[in-house]
Amino acid sequence: MRLASLTLAACLALAAVATADPAPPPNSLDAILAAAPASAWRDIPQDRLVYLTLPQGRVIFETAPRFAPNHVANLRKLAAAHFFDGLFVVRVQDDYVTQWGDAAADRPRGGAAARLAAEFDHPYGSDEPFTPLPDPDTYAPETGFTDGFPVARDPLSGRAWLTHCYGMVGAGRDLAADSGNAGELYAVIGQAPRQLDRNVTLLGRVVQGMEYLSSLPRGHGDLGFYEKPEMRTKIIGLAFGDQLPAAEQVHLQALRTDTPAFAALLHNRRYRQDAFYKTPAGRIDVCNLPLPVREAK
Repeated sequence: MRLASLTLAACLALAAVATADPAPPPNSLDAILAAAPASAWRDIPQDRLVYLTLPQGRVIFETAPRFAPNHVANLRKLAAAHFFDGLFVVRVQDDYVTQWGDAAADRPRGGAAARLAAEFDHPYGSDEPFTPLPDPDTYAPETGFTDGFPVARDPLSGRAWLTHCYGMVGAGRDLAADSGNAGELYAVIGQAPRQLDRNVTLLGRVVQGMEYLSSLPRGHGDLGFYEKPEMRTKIIGLAFGDQLPAAEQVHLQALRTDTPAFAALLHNRRYRQDAFYKTPAGRIDVCNLPLPVREAK
């Protein structure tokens, strides 16, 4: 906990030194990212990227094996068996989620489990990286970032969990906590439903192509399910990056949170200097600080 705080303090100190020049510091997101050195970015390995191909385009999300190792491993088996190919986006609930797949579908699973124990949270140790945010959170004692994902933590219990921010990907389930298997997934497309934290297994976040999930027609049945089959969007394919030919892989980089560039970004988002903002908020919510992702140069 003290080490994590010192890490953020060091980042802020380095950012202050870097902007001590008489010239005005970069005050826009674009300027901050343009000035960030190559070392401020991390490559996202292909074995952590999942490519969901829809008729409208391709959605890519990064998996979080530290937080949901069993669900990620099960998803890999399902992807290798082409379990999702030909299934559908079955639900689009306005300001909530887009959901695809069918955990109960009668098709080859490639040895994947039909049910998995919930991975709602996990115990964290002193060696788990964590960049804390300085502002209080309604749902947790602490929030910040681990491995590039938005995270909440409770120092008293020593538990950490992923948060339901925009673009996060979770595994659908029934009432029983162990009724999910990553054969049915959803992505948050609206206001962060943080009440779901620690109630559903989150396993990743969308890093490219979010518009293909958020712009789909809304369902008008209960919970946004499509009442007419013809309204559903067919899934062309779902695969991990390392299961695809090299020519089909996209090489992405995410901004690291242990760098002066992130500290500058954090300050920029807390104290907006854009011409439009007359009264900066002076604080930030973990779901209002999406980490930038770019294609590798």
